[in-house]
Amino acid sequence: MTTTPTTPISNSVVELSPSYTIPLVLVGMAIALLLVQPWASLPIGLFGLFLMFQTVTLRLQFTETDLDVYRSGQLIRRFPYAEWQNWRIFWEPVPILFYFKEVKSIHFLPIIFSPKTLKACLEKHCPYVP
Repeated sequence: MTTTPTTPISNSVVELSPSYTIPLVLVGMAIALLLVQPWASLPIGLFGLFLMFQTVTLRLQFTETDLDVYRSGQLIRRFPYAEWQNWRIFWEPVPILFYFKEVKSIHFLPIIFSPKTLKACLEKHCPYVP
């Protein structure tokens, strides 16, 4: 009798669910500001709609080795954890901005995905270095 050893393959990929909080708050602020300051409401509203579009189309996936960014199901960018130097989520009570630094560049992303899952994945794959 021959047995074939089975080795579990770790293909754990975590895709962050979208969070519409920031886009909805910006659009709401633009609507409220429209009554008081119509010209100021236009850029805020447009930025909120832009973030809404990004929230619908972009997905972040944490793999064992990389953070992958997908747009409408197509991989557009891969960030290997081996090149990360540090990361930070700004304004912890209401997370609004995610920052990470690679060896050659820095990146800022608005929090348009689940902040709790983002933080858990970051702590798992790239321990925080202040």
